[in-house]
Amino acid sequence: MPVVARGDGARVLVDRIWPRGLTKAKADLDEWCKQVAHRRSFASGTAMTRSASRSSTRRYRVELKQSERSGALTHLRGTGERSDVDLAHRDQSPEISEAAVLAEMLRR
Repeated sequence: MPVVARGDGARVLVDRIWPRGLTKAKADLDEWCKQVAHRRSFASGTAMTRSASRSSTRRYRVELKQSERSGALTHLRGTGERSDVDLAHRDQSPEISEAAVLAEMLRR
């Protein structure tokens, strides 16, 4: 997970597994919300076709409607109402990651 400058909002890790080699101090997180993580990685560092990306996005949106995940999504929405939320994740391509889908859903 690249170290990103801290913004004004709450910094939340949205990966299911803690990034290897990253200390809690270096991550500088307010929260780890692994309940909203996608069960499978979107791209796993490899190139992904548009259709595969759309398919992963659809599966992830269905997962977010499940009880444990929907509660965590509601929690993140509440956090977003109180302050900005910076979604931290380990994906190298943020535009095709679960964090991008999650950010879009939180904006709604």
